[in-house]
Formats: sequence, C-alpha cells, structure tokens
Amino acid sequence: MKTYLGIILVLSALVATSSSASIDIPEIHNQFQLVGESVSALKARAGNLIDPNAMAKGKATPEAEKKAQFWYDLAYEEIAQRLEQPQLDKRKAKNVILFLGDGMSLSTVAAARIHKGQLKGNPGEEDSLSFEKFPYTGLSRTYCSNAQVPDSACTATAYLCGVKTNIVALGITAAVNFNNCSGSEDPANRVDSIAAWAQAAGKSTGIVTTTTLTHASPSGAYAKTTNRFFESDTDIVTYGEGENDPATCTDIATQLITQAPGKNFDVMLGGGIGKFLPNTITDPFNKKGERSDGVNLLSRWQGLHPGGVLAYNRNQLLSVNVSRITNLIGTFRSGVMSFNKLADPKEEPTLAEMTRKAIEMVSKRDDGYFLFVEGGLIDYGNHFNSPTHSLTETLQFEQAVQEALDLTDPEETLIVVTSDHAHPLTISGYPSRGTPILGLNQDDTDVNGVKYATLNYAVGTNQYLDEHGQRIDLTDQIGAEDFIHPSYIHGTIGVHAGDDVGIFATGPQSHLFTGVMQQSTIPHLMAYASCIGKGPTLCDNED
Repeated sequence: MKTYLGIILVLSALVATSSSASIDIPEIHNQFQLVGESVSALKARAGNLIDPNAMAKGKATPEAEKKAQFWYDLAYEEIAQRLEQPQLDKRKAKNVILFLGDGMSLSTVAAARIHKGQLKGNPGEEDSLSFEKFPYTGLSRTYCSNAQVPDSACTATAYLCGVKTNIVALGITAAVNFNNCSGSEDPANRVDSIAAWAQAAGKSTGIVTTTTLTHASPSGAYAKTTNRFFESDTDIVTYGEGENDPATCTDIATQLITQAPGKNFDVMLGGGIGKFLPNTITDPFNKKGERSDGVNLLSRWQGLHPGGVLAYNRNQLLSVNVSRITNLIGTFRSGVMSFNKLADPKEEPTLAEMTRKAIEMVSKRDDGYFLFVEGGLIDYGNHFNSPTHSLTETLQFEQAVQEALDLTDPEETLIVVTSDHAHPLTISGYPSRGTPILGLNQDDTDVNGVKYATLNYAVGTNQYLDEHGQRIDLTDQIGAEDFIHPSYIHGTIGVHAGDDVGIFATGPQSHLFTGVMQQSTIPHLMAYASCIGKGPTLCDNED
C-alpha cells in the first residue's frame, strides 16, 4: 500500500492546498425565488439563484399518488405491455449503467449533435452523438407528483427509486409534506433505490457526477429527505425554515457515508468535498468545510473502509490502481465541478475519465454492478442561458458514454441514457444547412428586419432590447464564449421545461426501453433486465 500513500488524503488533518485555476460555479437553486422568505435565512441562502423552498410550496398532490404502490403498479403494467410484444432478446443484464444528462432536453441533444459536426468543419446536422446510435429509443414523462415541471430531486426519485414524489423531495413518497423531517425519517414513507436493489443481489455499486456527491441527481441513489438542499447539517438550519433540527433530521452527506446503500458504494466520484468537512478545516481547494457539527465525514468513511482511498485531483485519480484498493472516493472541488471549458485539466478529471475509473472499480466483483453516471453541468449551462457550455458539457457526456461502450461487453451490459428534465431551449427559424449553431440565423429576421439567434430560451436574464423595447442587432456580440443567449421572459435565471425527454438503450433487454413511459418505470425496467429488486424480472420466466 506504500505506493498509494501519495494519493491517500490524510483525512484527519485536511489542510492541503490547490493551484487550480478553475472557476467556482454558483449554485443554481435559490430559496428566494422559490419560497416566501424568512429574513434570517435570506442572507444565508442568497448565494443561490432559485429557491427550492418556494418551488415546493402551494402545490397539491393527487391522493392516490402519495403511495409508492401506485407507481409500482403503474410500472409493472408498463412492463407487462412491453412483454406482450415478441421477445427476441433472452439475455440477462449482468451489469447496468444509467447515464443521466441533467437538463438534457431533446433540443439540447439536437444542438449538441450539430455542434459536434461543426467542430469537425462539417455542416453538422448529419452528425450523431454516441448514444443516438443505440438501437432503441423511447420517451420519458418527467412530471412529479405535485408539479407539472419537475426539479432534479423528484425526477431522481423516479428514475432511481421507481416512485414519483413531490418536487424537491428525495427517496420518499409524496405522502410527506415539504420540510417535514419526521415524515421523511419514517420508514413507511421511504423507498429504496435500484442501487439498494443491486447491493441486495451482491452487486457492486457506484455514483459519478460533475456536480456534487450530495446533489439532487446522485442523491436519488441513496438519500431519503424532505428537502434536497439538506446536504449538510448546516443546510438543515439554512433551508429548514426554523422547523427542522439537524439532531432529528439526517443530512444527505451523513446518509451517504453512514447509512446503506451509500456507505456500501464501491466508488463515488464528483465534487462537493465541503459538505463532508467541518468548518474548522480547510479543504484542498482553500475553502472552509461547511459542517457545523464538527464531524469529519471523510475520516469516518476512512474508518469504515481502511482499504479505501480518496483522490482530490486528476493525477491522483488516474494513478489509482483499483486492484490494490477496496473503495474509492474522488472529490475534485469544494462545490460542483467546473465547466469543462473552464476546468484546469491538471486538477479536474473529465467525465469520461471518471467513468473509466468507476467501471474499473465496480468490475472487480463477479456478480456484476449498477453504476450511475451524471453529466450534471448540462443543466447549469442551460440555466445560465449558455449553450456554449451546455453543448460542450453534452459532448463531454457523450464521450463518457462512448468510454463505457468501449470498456464493457454488449452481451452482458445494459446501458441506458436519459435525462431528468428538459429546458426551454429552441432551435428557431429556417436557417440553412451549416448555419453556426451558436450564432445568428442568417436567413431570418424579426418584423423589424433584425436577425435573431438560432438558439433561444423562453426564460432568462438577457432580452437584448433597446430603450424602445425593440430587439437589438447581436452581430457583434454573439459567438463570444461568455455570450448569454437571448430569452423571451426576463428572469433571474433560466428554468426547467415540462417536455418529455429521450431514453436511449443498448445491451440486454434494451428493446424494452421504447415508447412513451413514466419516468418512474425506468428503474423497474433495469431491474427486470438484471433480475434484481422485488418486482417482475426476466428470471421469473426461467424453468
């Protein structure tokens, strides 16, 4: 083990520094926009741009949908409908990889495809992303129990736990009222994820993300909480509106490290080291930890996994020999990781590199694995009305998918690619073939003869209007890397959309991922294919 001392972080005295030039990305979701504010919490929450508390209030849930069984029954019905068709594929999925492009609307997929081709010097429209070549595609209905347009928490509960829940909630049923910690701690209201199902079957498990390990999407694999923003004990005070106490409400980071299934993950790679460290410790990126309870959760993890290691930069991650370790955590920023265009390549690994290392880790066990991989910053780019970033992040995501294809056996590995929700990004007008996707539509104008951008958002920060409310000419501005694309409605930030999102599948039983389905059916289909969980499985038909 001496060879690896250089990559093992001394968790009890975490004072390392970093020379990273990466830019910290502000948190998207801000309680000011989403909820009626309490003055004491407003200042603490002002760093966010959308308020999850406001998002969660004033929305009604149909009574029947408050029970997990409602969604289980609906999923089993959708599986049965698919099984009525001829079943040509008899293969069982030993391994399952779920790729999640956060905020990757179908328009984002199309624009990224064109951008990929144009980076090659081609018109672009003819190109394809790696997962667009998969043999089977479908559509996912993304609404949550009490919201027409969802967030990344209720959707994560759907595509990882197989149950739709209320907006902002994770791993619990819609029976729990917002910010009701006692309800979320009640076992009767908790639902297990496909990661837990996989562990029960003896499989390896892991999560990979470009956001934080405690962010909404990866948390769907292990956390059970009434508020996705309860990432640390400090957050419970900040976002709990005075109704919740960290002593009676377990924060997400603590759940990941100390409770199943999180504590059993073989690999966890992403950002967000601050949620695991006390505010008396300086992290490797020269920021104080965020915890108020004095607990160093990474030290606790090390105690639970003496053969595990922690990496906090790209070189450390790439130099890990997985055959010599039992578990791996990589935390590459204090908060979310950097946009690929802004990241220091010496400090932050790419999503494809993290995917490769994660597959190496989970492949060590003979019983197979379940792996969750998220391209989380596609969503951030769209929220910031920056297709420059959202499309680049989508291309990083599709490279990670290709990495998985190259590393796995298609006869035994089911790979599913999908998104949690859409964004209101449009590809507008009648531009000619090869029109720069990030530029102006040269073939169309508005009623005043002013050309407009090919890519536009419904809601955002910049409308580009003159003093008379008329659109201005963007010829001299568009195309810059920091250009904010136009939007119709003036908001503090871009918002989600309620469109269906795509599902792309390849490998054993991938033919089942076709047609329009509830998002909550996705994990049940993966469980069916890999013969895990308590619902119907392929193995039920064996003699």
